[in-house]
Amino acid sequence: MIAVPPHPHIDGATIEQESLPVADGVVLTLRRVRATSGREPGPAVLLLHGHTASSDMFLLPEIRNIAEVLIDNGYEPWLLDWRGSCRLPYNENGTRFSYDDVALYDIPAAVAHIRERIGARPLLVVAHCIGALALSMSMTAGLVPGLAGVVAQGVFLTPKMATSARLRMTVGGELLRSRFDHIPSDFRRVGLWSRYTPVFALLSRGAGCPDPTCRFVHRAWGMGGTLFEHDHLDPRTHDRLAELLGPIPLWILPHLRQVESEHAVVRWNENDERYRALPENALDHADRIACPVLLISGSRNGLWLDSNRLCHEVLALRHPDLPLRYVEVPSYGHLDMFIGRGAAVDVFGHILDFLAECRQEEPVSAELTRT
Repeated sequence: MIAVPPHPHIDGATIEQESLPVADGVVLTLRRVRATSGREPGPAVLLLHGHTASSDMFLLPEIRNIAEVLIDNGYEPWLLDWRGSCRLPYNENGTRFSYDDVALYDIPAAVAHIRERIGARPLLVVAHCIGALALSMSMTAGLVPGLAGVVAQGVFLTPKMATSARLRMTVGGELLRSRFDHIPSDFRRVGLWSRYTPVFALLSRGAGCPDPTCRFVHRAWGMGGTLFEHDHLDPRTHDRLAELLGPIPLWILPHLRQVESEHAVVRWNENDERYRALPENALDHADRIACPVLLISGSRNGLWLDSNRLCHEVLALRHPDLPLRYVEVPSYGHLDMFIGRGAAVDVFGHILDFLAECRQEEPVSAELTRT
């Protein structure tokens, strides 16, 4: 285990990093944030990032980040970099994967490892975007039993994108896949005369920011819609977008297109026996979800639209006994729900109240703003 120096904005905590090999041979990274105050450790919270992002989105030093808020409120954050992380090489090279692999190997391995380390303490999960989508498959497959509660941000069991995104994935995605394996997010890295330059120019049309990297990723890598509310970003976060959001692998688009077109998380690998543990359709097995779930989303989510509201309506109808809640945060988009400069005040309180209820404690007013 490698001891990483304390994060500058998590006073009284250390970050420990370790490698996590999973059953198919892929090596992931897991980080544990531990309080150094000597107090008894509280419930563990596994944080799952979205595809092409990384666990760094939960540790931004320029804002009051979610890991810091969790530590200050008595939780122990565990940050998984699953195989779609930009801190790992698998989006650019290595064996290609689908979201089935994340659900079957990555998330269950992280949950099992954390359980070994925390003993009988409760384990909760806060998942963002594709991390939440893959988690829904793991849960409905029965691969992560005994969770104390789950927060799913942006999307969960019923993915739904804008029409423009659907068309771009279907038509443009296939054209690009015939020429490129992946597309970098950092325009400065590829340079003006790169073969990617026309792609950046085409896919970032209509974006208002002069920064080419922001223009590209803000439009959800050119898929249509928007990835965040631009005005919610701290300027320092904006300048780090190329660091926070890595290359997008184009070979993942067919699976993404399939789950969106069916408005359900479906298994991609139909003819491979290794994936039989996963349900063909996660929504059809939602009765296996055995813990409270908070579905949360920004009211201006330009990528997944009202996916979580739809999920709440469907699950409330099909499984009225499931402890389920939907919260919509006004004026927020998608990624800014975690990396926005005001997220600690506007978003994290909803998450803390839910986690406190899962601990069977009365929700308390957390100290969210920096003094």
